[in-house]
Amino acid sequence: MLSQLPREIVAFVRAHWRSLLMLLLGVLLPLVLIAELTEDLFRDGGFAWDGAILEWYRAHRTPTLTGLAVALGVIGGVKVLPLIALGIALLLARAGGRVHAWYLAFALSGAALLNVLAKVIFQRPRPDELGAVLVEAGFSFPSGHAMSNAAFGIALGLVFWRSRVGWPVAVLGVCWGVLVAASRNYLGVHYPTDVIVGFLSAAAWAYGLYLLMARRWPALRNSPGGLGDTRSPADHALPQRERERDHTR
Repeated sequence: MLSQLPREIVAFVRAHWRSLLMLLLGVLLPLVLIAELTEDLFRDGGFAWDGAILEWYRAHRTPTLTGLAVALGVIGGVKVLPLIALGIALLLARAGGRVHAWYLAFALSGAALLNVLAKVIFQRPRPDELGAVLVEAGFSFPSGHAMSNAAFGIALGLVFWRSRVGWPVAVLGVCWGVLVAASRNYLGVHYPTDVIVGFLSAAAWAYGLYLLMARRWPALRNSPGGLGDTRSPADHALPQRERERDHTR
C-alpha cells in the first residue's frame, strides 16, 4: 500500500493541480506572508520603509488628491460600504443568485469581524497624528478600510467570475481595494504594513470562504444569472438534478 502512495499523490495532483494552485495562491501564500510580516513587525518594532512611504505620501499631497482620498474613505467606510454591499446582495438575490448574495454578505461581515478581533489582539497605535490629514480613533493594525474593501472587491470578482463580465468585475474589484488601501496611507491614518496585512487577510478570508461555500452550494461557482450566463461550467460532474435546480433557481 505504501508503495502505491506516491503514485496516488501524483495522480491526485495531476487531476486537481488548478485547484491546488489556487488554494496555494489564494489562501496559503497570503497567510504565510501575514505571519511573516506580523512576526517581524512586532518583534522588531516596525519597518523603516513604513515611515518612509508615509513621508513620500505627505510630500506629494495636493488638495485634489486629498479630497479624493477622503471621499474614498467615506464610501469605503462603515456608514456607506455596508449599504452598497446590501444593495448588490439584494439585486443578486432578485436575479436568482441567492447563494451569491449570502456569500457577499458573509465575506464583508466576516472580514469586518476578523479585523476587530485582530485590532484588539495587536493594539498597534496609529501613526503620528501631526502628519495625518485626519484623526481617527481606534487601533491601526490591520487597516479596517483596506480589509473590508479588499474583501468586498475580491468577493465581487469571485461572484461574477464565471459570468460574461467576470474579468472586468474582478479587475475593478481588486483596483477598488487597492485604491482604498492606498488612500489610508495617503491620509496618514495607517502604516503601509497595516494596509498590506489587511489586504492579504481579506484575500485569504474571501477566497477561503468561497471554497468552503462552493463545496456546499456548487451553484456559487456559476454566474449569478444562471447557467445561461455562465462562460464555462464550474463542475461538469454535477448531476442532472443539480443542473436543473441551478438553471431554475
